[in-house]
Amino acid sequence: MVVDTGPDFRQQMLRARVGSIEGVIITHEHNDHTAGLDDIRPFCFKQEMDIPVYCLPRVAADLRERFAYAFTDYPGVPRLDIREVNFGDTISFAGHEIEVVEVTHGTLPIIGLCTRDLAYLTDVKFLPARTQVQCRNKEAVVISSLNHGGTHSHLSLDEALAYLSELKAKRGVLTHFSHTMGRAADINPTLPRGVEMGFDGLVLPE
Repeated sequence: MVVDTGPDFRQQMLRARVGSIEGVIITHEHNDHTAGLDDIRPFCFKQEMDIPVYCLPRVAADLRERFAYAFTDYPGVPRLDIREVNFGDTISFAGHEIEVVEVTHGTLPIIGLCTRDLAYLTDVKFLPARTQVQCRNKEAVVISSLNHGGTHSHLSLDEALAYLSELKAKRGVLTHFSHTMGRAADINPTLPRGVEMGFDGLVLPE
């Protein structure tokens, strides 16, 4: 299950040697999370199937407009099976139950994800109380932290660390940070025990 298809989605799949995908979850419609959606077409052809794409109804409408050619009757298009979900819904995948939770990105409600052991929360500025309850006491929480100062739509490092403390995760992984955050070699030693900066290719144990 892929979460978001950014501009470098193709390179990510090649680097990780991903041979097949069962579906895609789009957290929200911003370009840095959707620009690579067309690159699922090799998987469509190889697997001879429409690839399920799970997203909010608002995002579904946006994708149908921006990738309108994908919904035409032409054999060369990526075959997208848009499946609209709402907060509180569950996506079943390979024996896992993935709960769709609400995250606030500025003023935009977007998708966060929770399984039994993992919470994935990108582009966070605010976590509603219900989401905090749903994501508490996980083995690992992946949460975004743009930089040291934050913005109107992204957490600062200190804000992300405060949420990780509140969520009581055994392991915290910071993601979606910009170059202004600094080098991992410099930042990681300053972080609380059990918290680290993520990196391309990081694998979390099941």
